[in-house]
Amino acid sequence: MVSRIKEALKDEPKLARMFENCFTNTILTTIKEKEDGTTFVITGDIPAMWLRDSAAQVRPYLVLAEEDEGIAKMIAGLVEQQMTFVLKDPYANAFNEEANGKGHQEDRTAMNPWIWERKYEIDSLAYPIQLGYLLWKNSGCVKHFNETFRQAAYEIIKLWKVEQHHEDKSPYTFQRLNAPETDTLVREGKGSETAYTGMTWSGFRPSDDCCEYGYLIPSNMFAVVALRYLDEIARTVYEDSKLAEEALSLASEIEAGIRQHGTYNHPIYGELYAYETDGKGSYNLMDDANVPSLLSLPYLGYTDEQDPIYQNTRRFILSEANPFFFRGQAAEGIGSPHTPSGYIWHIALSMQGLTSPDREEKSRMLRLIEQTDADTDLTHESFSAEDPHAFTRPWFSWSNMLFSELIMDYCGIRIRK
Repeated sequence: MVSRIKEALKDEPKLARMFENCFTNTILTTIKEKEDGTTFVITGDIPAMWLRDSAAQVRPYLVLAEEDEGIAKMIAGLVEQQMTFVLKDPYANAFNEEANGKGHQEDRTAMNPWIWERKYEIDSLAYPIQLGYLLWKNSGCVKHFNETFRQAAYEIIKLWKVEQHHEDKSPYTFQRLNAPETDTLVREGKGSETAYTGMTWSGFRPSDDCCEYGYLIPSNMFAVVALRYLDEIARTVYEDSKLAEEALSLASEIEAGIRQHGTYNHPIYGELYAYETDGKGSYNLMDDANVPSLLSLPYLGYTDEQDPIYQNTRRFILSEANPFFFRGQAAEGIGSPHTPSGYIWHIALSMQGLTSPDREEKSRMLRLIEQTDADTDLTHESFSAEDPHAFTRPWFSWSNMLFSELIMDYCGIRIRK
């Protein structure tokens, strides 16, 4: 893959070099294949495995899985590890390699020694389903669709059903004392009040920041995609009609909630997708760099680039009407409340390119990332729109791999969905 990209980018030596560094950095520095056949993937500069990050980190390797048995085995081992962790606690977002008690053990929630952090995020459960599905579609491999995967699938559906009724049925609370407000939930860990919508509740965003309102629209959209994947897996691989019916029924309920409560009629941009709502009439109009985001909806498979509501949303979030869109002397793009004001995320720039049908926009995003790497030949979490040499997290594997996927996309190499 590296040689193929370098040949395609022979007139772009720095981009070619950045691809080689980013594409190889993840497999050389973050992935550990274990004797039991599972795979443990650290996020980079934090020695724990996030369910979301680990799936995103290996995603570009899917294009190699059909021809490289070792790559397919590594990814299948990761899916097995992810689903094993889901069965240990489906509310946790990040895990230790062993039951060593590392991480945020002082948080007020139901911690155990396996858990690094227990911030409940919808996408933590959707990503492993997506990775398992895409491995199947790109390699034909089904070994990871074992009983662990099936049991975890039932647990995910069960949890998402419970969290449709968060106020009345959920056992989940989370508090982190002596921490920023974005690291804890209000109402003694219950989160801001919500009304039933058919959508499923999330305590935290994919940034690991708390939700302002409990129905996180892009994550609910990702849940719909994942549930439809489960329906196909259940029917085709397991021949489990009960799992298929439960997955499709829940997908329909969440989708109906999105249609009824997930859009907002903006006076300038027209009908657009909101970022969050409480089901009681309050909306949060913004986007965050972390995926799932509103920007990423075509990438996730929820809609396509021509969806008029998505187009309105895209115009809104790529403007200063989005409170986390920043413009400076060096760059413009989407940031996050997770990082300093005025800091743009490379993940958002990569996603802007990946979700655009315009080759010129893809090229522009690649040039922008190339110019804001602070001479490291790697990407970062975020950087100052005024000075790219001011950046956060020099070792952030998710960002490196999303940039790699944009390069591959630009060169006509795409993951089968």
